[in-house]
Amino acid sequence: MAKANLYSASGEAKGEVDLPGSLFEQPVHRHAVYEAVRNFLANRRQGTHDTKTRAEVSYSSGKLYRQKGTGRARAGSARSPIRIGGGTVFGPHPRDYSYTLPRKIKRLALKSALSDRAAHARVSVIEDPELDAPKTATMAKLIAALELEGRHTLFVVPAAATPLYKSLRNIKGVRALVSRELNTYNIVWADNLIFTQSALTSVEEVFGS
Repeated sequence: MAKANLYSASGEAKGEVDLPGSLFEQPVHRHAVYEAVRNFLANRRQGTHDTKTRAEVSYSSGKLYRQKGTGRARAGSARSPIRIGGGTVFGPHPRDYSYTLPRKIKRLALKSALSDRAAHARVSVIEDPELDAPKTATMAKLIAALELEGRHTLFVVPAAATPLYKSLRNIKGVRALVSRELNTYNIVWADNLIFTQSALTSVEEVFGS
């Protein structure tokens, strides 16, 4: 059974907690992880890059000089790609890079990434902090108590924990994700994963099947 250290909301050790085997004790399929990360990054691309073809370059369309008798090579237009400032041949143009990855591959990659982090003791669970309003300093103290400063840390929080989410988003090296938005890319990015107890339950309900 995969286990993780359990901490209080202030960072005090409380023992260990069992992690769901359906998520944290699965074989690691590295190629599925690669495909999921590649898909995530491709879907995030804006695709707004553009270069001007010879039809779009702002130059006169007149012939540069007469065809014969100059001793030089023929030149029909200043827009020619072989001339400085001319159009670009086969350059990039706006396009959509996004594509759909099969749901089974996404789920397999997510479980593989979680299992890999659990196997290397990179998963921790904390009791749900009770915050009435965003308190960045409070969460910074928790990270310091867990000795995670200077590392990439992913906090997974429940959907209803808005103050907790806002408390984490301004801390350097820390990302906060709502449990239902957990994805392979952010798991791979993080050196350490921290789940609140309610978020861990939510993740099992959403992704454990």
